[in-house]
Amino acid sequence: MSTPAPASLSNTAKAGLSLGALGVVFGDIGTSPLYTMRECIAHLPPVDQTAGVLGVLSLIFWSLVLIVSVKYLWFVMRADNHGEGGIFALLALIHAGRGKTAEGNSAAKRGLGPVMIMILIGAALLYGDGIITPAISVLGAAEGLNAVNPAFEKYVVPIACAILALLFWFQKNGTQRIGRIFGPVMLVWFVALAALGLWHLIQYPVVLRALNPVYGLALLNHSPAQVGALLGAIVLAITGAEALYADMGHFGRRYIAIAWYGVAFPGLALNYFGQGAFILTHPGVTENPFFAMAPAGWVRAGLTGLSIVAAVIASQALISGAYSLTRQAIQLGYFPRLKITYTNAEHSGQIYVPFVNALLAIGAILTVINFGSSDRLASAYGIAVTGTMGITTIAFYLVAKRSLNWPNAVALPICAVFLVIDFALFASNAHKLADGGWFPLAIGAVLLAVMHTWKIGREEIFRRVYGNNVTEAELTSIARSHHITRVTGGAVFMVGSPLGTPIALLHHVKSNRCLHKTVVLLSIATEDVPTVATKDQLTLRDIGEGVWRAVGRYGYMQSPDVAELMEKIKAAGVPINPQGATFFFNREMIITGGSARMWEWQKNLYALLSRNARPAKDYYRITPSQIIEIGLPLQL
Repeated sequence: MSTPAPASLSNTAKAGLSLGALGVVFGDIGTSPLYTMRECIAHLPPVDQTAGVLGVLSLIFWSLVLIVSVKYLWFVMRADNHGEGGIFALLALIHAGRGKTAEGNSAAKRGLGPVMIMILIGAALLYGDGIITPAISVLGAAEGLNAVNPAFEKYVVPIACAILALLFWFQKNGTQRIGRIFGPVMLVWFVALAALGLWHLIQYPVVLRALNPVYGLALLNHSPAQVGALLGAIVLAITGAEALYADMGHFGRRYIAIAWYGVAFPGLALNYFGQGAFILTHPGVTENPFFAMAPAGWVRAGLTGLSIVAAVIASQALISGAYSLTRQAIQLGYFPRLKITYTNAEHSGQIYVPFVNALLAIGAILTVINFGSSDRLASAYGIAVTGTMGITTIAFYLVAKRSLNWPNAVALPICAVFLVIDFALFASNAHKLADGGWFPLAIGAVLLAVMHTWKIGREEIFRRVYGNNVTEAELTSIARSHHITRVTGGAVFMVGSPLGTPIALLHHVKSNRCLHKTVVLLSIATEDVPTVATKDQLTLRDIGEGVWRAVGRYGYMQSPDVAELMEKIKAAGVPINPQGATFFFNREMIITGGSARMWEWQKNLYALLSRNARPAKDYYRITPSQIIEIGLPLQL
């Protein structure tokens, strides 16, 4: 499944991809040292300090190795969908592995089964993570001001809120402007992490004993009753690991691996071991060890400023990921249509979704105000991350069997090991529910309800509108009827199904007793691939009597452009003027109280979503003066 990188890339281009991956992919996990060690020490069981610190370092190191290096880089990232990764890429690969129906659609698309619900839960949890990650990263960095001068403590929350507000306000300008400095700044950040850690490690190299996993296992075995709290803190070291897979399409597995093994992993490992050495050589210090191990004065102030910039970059990467996730969900039919702005004409992946941006901004700022400190916020962090990781493991197992064709004797043991680790980390965060862990779960539950309701609502609408459809033979019979007047010009009727006749056409003919000489029935289909090549985007067929059926096919990482598609239809020989054609749309008016197979609250929620969804005519980029909407009352 993996898509190899072009061999023709120059060394400069390869270095650029690795540097870009360092800036975008590793921003979140790269800022974990800001608070991870502090939380781990705070949750140590009653053991000798040296044994406790060595145990913590061992657990952090081997978590990075097993989860990031082995699970994601060695295994999960092999399951790419034409180079793209992420939770919806796994869903598409599971569909592909199940085979195709006669209509060419994935069999798995016929209803919401348990696997699909599981994937949606994973996607919903990522949104919850998308609100907490910017909050904890920026807040943790701003707290570095306390290490510079304790008088800054009362300003930390306002400063963090101001930084978040500016960050989200700037999103409308796109990531291109700040993207060029992501890689270099994060390179400086990781070098600073490594240098600071190495300085203290040289002074107390005894902590290198923690490379032996026995120290970590001994710590877990020492006080089983407190293992949950400790592992809940260890999870903070691997938050952001999911970004490796989600952002794979931007840089490729090879260059993400180069950035990890060459810069990110050494920088993180050296810094954690350096913090451990500092704690053991300064037993009376109660400050955050990350900032405390920097010399007081301009060095500590500079580290604080650099950490704030790194936290902003970490937040930016996750915000951009939320935009991409939203577009994929819209294209796959799990989310209402929203306004999507393209911020870079050369790169379709650089998008801005105003509604999602506003929700993330409000959520992140309110989170900072509500929790007030990164240590309190850390108590709410980890459940969404570990839940998504566990779902990724299960989905990867299905992909390994169905799409990668791994024998069960290979796929099952590998995924079982990962699932045991994921479950242990998830269970260790269960105690956080009462302390704020409910927060990301509540966000995820709301988004899951929205995605599930929208999907089953669309399927119910589709069944009612096209269940007793007029056939193509009946349509041509209507078109040649002497009771119908054929008027000059062209009309385009948007059709939800490649086999259906739009209700808008039937209402138009019934009311006006006329039909244009050229009629195009246009359907937009989303394939289980990230992108569809330009040459494969249009399928055209002559039904007869001046009626044509056209199907525009796009990947889930693309947004349809009907105006461009119409030019292709004209070039293919259809006698129509795209600029002079009239586009007919159904405008659904949802009425509750019917017999639809939905809960009453889902009917009301779907009606609300339908009223507020971006109209299809806007989503498809059609000139408003060419559009006629025909009301379609539907009772659910």
